[in-house]
Amino acid sequence: MKLAVIGGGSTYTPELVDGLARSHTALPVSELVLHDPDAGRLDLVGGVAARMLARAGHPGKVTTTGDLDAAVADATIVLLQLRVGGQAARHVDETLPLECGCVGQETTGAGGLAKALRTVPVVLDVAARVAALAPGAWIVDFTNPVGIVTRALLDAGHRAVGLCNVAIGFQRRVAALLDVPPDLVSLGHAGLNHLTWVRSVLLDGREVLPRLLADHPDDLAKISGLPVPFLRTLGAVPSYYLRYFYEHDRVVEEQRGAPSRAEQVAALERDLLDLYADPTLDTKPARLEERGGAFYSEAAVQLAASLLTGRGDTQVVNVRNHGTLPFLDDRAVIEVPARISSSGPVPVPVPPVEPLFAGLIAHVSAYEELALDAALRGGVDRVAAALLAHPLVGQTDVADRLARDLVAANRAHLPWAA
Repeated sequence: MKLAVIGGGSTYTPELVDGLARSHTALPVSELVLHDPDAGRLDLVGGVAARMLARAGHPGKVTTTGDLDAAVADATIVLLQLRVGGQAARHVDETLPLECGCVGQETTGAGGLAKALRTVPVVLDVAARVAALAPGAWIVDFTNPVGIVTRALLDAGHRAVGLCNVAIGFQRRVAALLDVPPDLVSLGHAGLNHLTWVRSVLLDGREVLPRLLADHPDDLAKISGLPVPFLRTLGAVPSYYLRYFYEHDRVVEEQRGAPSRAEQVAALERDLLDLYADPTLDTKPARLEERGGAFYSEAAVQLAASLLTGRGDTQVVNVRNHGTLPFLDDRAVIEVPARISSSGPVPVPVPPVEPLFAGLIAHVSAYEELALDAALRGGVDRVAAALLAHPLVGQTDVADRLARDLVAANRAHLPWAA
């Protein structure tokens, strides 16, 4: 079995490798191919990846390459975790919107749109090579903004599933609070990528969310980034990305007074690459936990294994709506629990979504459709329309200014803007 990782030079790749090393029985990878245009990073990450598998007694080999065709040819699974423009582009995504009084974040709002504009064309080019050279492969997209990128892949006819670590991270933390194995906990998780609410928590089939809100309010507030009284009012636990919506002005004030996350990650990446250069390092370094993406490896291994074996378990993924949330278009991509088989994910029924949540979901879903149109067809006017539709922007003068500024800042990555 060949697993190809596009963006394999990421400093986060050892997290994925750690999961593969611990899960050879569930996902028997014979070859792990890491692809990246940055040969220097790829050499360091590939070296530590090979040492980690060897230490675990894993029989699979690690191959590194800058040749995309060689990476994806005859692959069984292709995992996308690329970042077009690197941390430098991310820094712009996180700081430019602040000049207009808008949240600066790399996956939502104006910054998320800029990332989509850069990313969608590149991902579709990769997917076209997968379709030509490994037509039976599954594409698992971990590249943000996951909802928009997954919609682009599905609209183009690719065998693709979107994956995020938010749901599995919440499940693992809740299981720890309850002091039970994670597989006994299932979540009533619904919404869009990075716009979800957990409206129920089942422990071995029994509802325990009210108990969690009563017994562990501070823990849930820490997970969500939102205050305890607000969580009790909602009767649900929002994704921590909802703080950008519910406490927008406070977040903008905080961001203006602190280094961007991109600056912090860039410094961390330099340290991690220094660690990876050590020829004796053969385990995931503790500092990698600061990089984000907790439980990504477990989520990726579980999803890949279920797609290949058709075991029919339920996992939270990004998938076509197909009536699951009746207030959205069937072709929209949502993030909900789905039953995973070898023919792909099928959403399980979701209880009716409360108007407070449904309104925001519908609003952002409309933005995502416009964002994808802008990414595919280009044009400052289309970028402005998407920004106008986003609830974190939503003002015509701000949308027009940001559209011009985002296109100018990303011109090197937008062929239509050259």
